[in-house]
Amino acid sequence: MTVLYLEALAGIAVSLSILMAMAWMVQQRTGNSGWVDTIWTFSVGLVGACSALWPIGGSAPNARQWLVAALVAIWSLRLGVHIAVRTAGISDDPRYAAFASEWGVDSPRKMFIFLQNQGLGSIPLVFAIFVAARFPDSTLRIEDALGALILLIGIAGEAVADAQLKNFRERPANKGRVCDIGLWHWSRHPNYFFEWFGWLAFPVIAIASGYPLSYPWGWAALLAPLFMYWILVHVTGIPPLEAQMLRSRGERYRDYQSRTSAFFPRPPQKGVVI
Repeated sequence: MTVLYLEALAGIAVSLSILMAMAWMVQQRTGNSGWVDTIWTFSVGLVGACSALWPIGGSAPNARQWLVAALVAIWSLRLGVHIAVRTAGISDDPRYAAFASEWGVDSPRKMFIFLQNQGLGSIPLVFAIFVAARFPDSTLRIEDALGALILLIGIAGEAVADAQLKNFRERPANKGRVCDIGLWHWSRHPNYFFEWFGWLAFPVIAIASGYPLSYPWGWAALLAPLFMYWILVHVTGIPPLEAQMLRSRGERYRDYQSRTSAFFPRPPQKGVVI
């Protein structure tokens, strides 16, 4: 059993590495680093769905495997299409552009390493999908329904946040202003929060009260929300995006920061709207 899971880890790592190498090639050819996130999303979805459907003992995928694969596919398609549409309308992603400017002439090599690290760092996400799909009970349980509900809420919440931001930006009167409506009134990054929230689904499916010791691999699913929180809050999510917003919005964004939660939604503090 252990060998099987180690082989799965190796297969996931190699697959993500190859796909992120392809993302680097697209970024270098087009000059638009926005395609990196598009390809990353579809890559995690593809490798995740395939790992969920990997046969157990040579038998056909069971209901849980199909459920997990379907959930991953829905997440990947929704987010991937959204990012692709956004990327098609810009010349470059300002977060990655800032990295490229900082790296200078060594940018291609460092971008390749950065994307490889991003791909390999995503192993916990896909492995969480794998272990959740292989929970040792072929019948669906209440935990499976709860996990599906959590992921669907995460997808819906992120879609609402994305739509609110898009509608805000499309109004000429809002040019130069900071989006502070709807979900964005409660969190500076509600799309990131709901993205993280959705990954809680896999520990819920993989860890059940009746199997805490008999299925120890299920605990590995906790790495998915932990990794997603770290990457969104401390690495490629909030830090570079807020640095870019401070450059473009200045005091308006500083005021927004002073009264609005960075990640977890909560009522805003009193502040002056500029």
